Amino acid sequence: MDPAPAGGDDQIVTNATVIRFLALALLWGGSFTLIKVSLEGLSPAQLVLARLALGALVLAVIAAVRQVGLPRGGTVWGHLTGAALFGQVLPFLLLSYGERSAGAGVAGVLIGATPLLTLTIAYAALSAERATARKVVGLLIGFAGIVVVLAPWREAPGSLGGEIACFGAAVSYAISFVYVRRFLSPRGLAPLSLAAGQLLVAVVLQALASPLLEWGTVRLTSRVLVSIVLLGVLSTGLAYVLYFRLIGDIGATSASAVNYVVPVAAVGVGVLFLSEPVTWNLLVGGLIVLAGMAYAEKRLTRRPAAAEIPPARRGTA
Repeated sequence: MDPAPAGGDDQIVTNATVIRFLALALLWGGSFTLIKVSLEGLSPAQLVLARLALGALVLAVIAAVRQVGLPRGGTVWGHLTGAALFGQVLPFLLLSYGERSAGAGVAGVLIGATPLLTLTIAYAALSAERATARKVVGLLIGFAGIVVVLAPWREAPGSLGGEIACFGAAVSYAISFVYVRRFLSPRGLAPLSLAAGQLLVAVVLQALASPLLEWGTVRLTSRVLVSIVLLGVLSTGLAYVLYFRLIGDIGATSASAVNYVVPVAAVGVGVLFLSEPVTWNLLVGGLIVLAGMAYAEKRLTRRPAAAEIPPARRGTA
């Protein structure tokens, strides 16, 4: 194929990439509101099982259409089990339980701290990671922001338990990213194969755990039904495809910048559809978290490299 003329297809590709980037931020940011609405008719266990099953179905169909096979080998599936436990089952459950009392916007801001937590865990688990002075300062700034968001000084914390559960989901996501990087990324698995396999394992794990968890009466109103379908099909299934496409288009570092937009989208969607209040500590704490993350990752001063190696990781929501 001949190269495109300057100012022609290049601009089309750029516009398409921007649309994908914003769509992914909206899907992940909006997932917290969808969780909140789904909880009106489903227990956390029911919500997570339905979400995982729908997401796995979407990825399985896409993988079949693209003729991408599932991973092979007992060792790989063993590691996929670990990745699914920390990357889907635990954080999805913690978010669902946490959002019973915590707001969708607050949950989104706390999950926005996942990259900082990933850096922290990577220092301890990966010998290749070095704790530079810049990263340490960035982490300290970010964690100060988390404290502001949680606001433990409030006389009547109310939702503090739910917020801590949401923060626990961010910790679980961070563990899964480091786990995947340590045990699965070196194997060179196709991203779609990895994501589909991981979600299928997550469905099995959640199905096994569900009888041990709270299981109330299902109340499928149209509002709840639409929310869980959107959550599973779009925010859990198709979001993977968008993320990996972005990595291919603009590289892993630039694609990961979506983490800066997801908390903003989470707060905005929560205000728009749930009329959630925006408190000063949510805004200030969220900005501090983003500033710490930007400083630690040198996003305030560096230009992204032209070519990057896509990591085997996923987005958080």
